[in-house]
Amino acid sequence: MTIGASAAVFDRYAHWQKGPARLALAVLLLLMALAAWAPGMPRELADAPDLVPQTASSEAVPAAGEGEKDNDLLLYRRIAERVAKGDDYYVAATELQRSSGYPVAPGLTVRLPTLAHVTALVGPKGLVALNLLLVFAALAFTFRRFAAEPGGGEIKLVGTALLLVGLSTSMSAQFLTLHEVWAAELMVLSFALHRPDQGKWIAAWIAAGAAIAVRELALPFVLLMGALALWRGARREALAWALLVALFAAGLAWHLSLAEAQIRSGDAVSPSWLALEGIGGWLYKVEHSSLLNLFPQVIAGPLAVLAVFGWTGWNSPAGRFGALLSLGYALAFMIAGRQNNFYWGVIAVPFLFMGLAWMPFALRSLIESARGQPA
Repeated sequence: MTIGASAAVFDRYAHWQKGPARLALAVLLLLMALAAWAPGMPRELADAPDLVPQTASSEAVPAAGEGEKDNDLLLYRRIAERVAKGDDYYVAATELQRSSGYPVAPGLTVRLPTLAHVTALVGPKGLVALNLLLVFAALAFTFRRFAAEPGGGEIKLVGTALLLVGLSTSMSAQFLTLHEVWAAELMVLSFALHRPDQGKWIAAWIAAGAAIAVRELALPFVLLMGALALWRGARREALAWALLVALFAAGLAWHLSLAEAQIRSGDAVSPSWLALEGIGGWLYKVEHSSLLNLFPQVIAGPLAVLAVFGWTGWNSPAGRFGALLSLGYALAFMIAGRQNNFYWGVIAVPFLFMGLAWMPFALRSLIESARGQPA
């Protein structure tokens, strides 16, 4: 790629003037230094679920804090087993949370019932098969989306491979009871099926609807889809995303009413999810939810920052969406989520890893623009 006026339009930083490029490079280096240090971020895991495969019995849910780091996974598995036997989801969920020492109030402590009902319907083997099908579809359609984007031909193979790395948590059947795994896969599938330049969005809308039905943490994805549709002037699509948000709000209100009807006097109340942990809170979630945790902090932290930066350098519909989504989740995780909510990061990790595909091009272009010299 050539820096300057003759550079490809999709190479964003190649067109920047020396001053802004130097400022952006200084900000990037500062963020990388902060991420390498990660002030206030413990490297050890909070109590669970530990996203490292381990053997555990599904016959009981140990009380929270007894040393088992996959308590949440066992809890979700047992709830699904109760539903499969014909028990009411909300009765089963609140009873098991209460008996295991988990908070029952407010109603948001009870997960949406979608995954439990799907698990009860298809069983453990069916869940594995469904997951493999979803992962394969996400990889195949992501490859096609990259290939169709301006400049995407250069990263389609690497980007798809990095997506697979980002989806590594879903490769173990142990983690398929984790709601964030399914929501993340469905979000990637929605992104991959979306063709804003061709006006194709219905399949993406359906996949995103499934994601938000599994985990409310997918709401930022839907909101961003709608906002960008409105920005493009695609009013019909924007209205469809607004409708999905309205349907979700109605469904969530119904869910909360059923969950809160099960609350008893004296039930444990969840601490606030407002944590304000800054960059350490974001890194804690994405590192412990991915293979970044295999690296020392001095490497893992800057890599996470560079992944988000990579998206920003790709001036295309996919690049803009990936950049805004990754930045949005980074900001959200700096504000919300306690240390034992670190597995929330699973929902953002696949997009984060894909950003590394464009990072070398973005970094080279930014450095050359800061120097004022062509590549």
